Amino acid sequence: MSELSVKQKLNEVFDEVFEHDGYGDFRVEMKILKRNQKEIIIHCGKQYRFTLDFQKD
Repeated sequence: MSELSVKQKLNEVFDEVFEHDGYGDFRVEMKILKRNQKEIIIHCGKQYRFTLDFQKD
């Protein structure tokens, strides 16, 4: 999984909520994991979970 694919999924979820004929919301949660990784969770009625490698500058 790459950072770009997570950003693409965020755009897809935004488009889904925006095009929905009513109320909608989504949120993004990021957790720091061991081994220089982050878990990104996109909540939008359902959850999309990703684990990415992360290098701190």
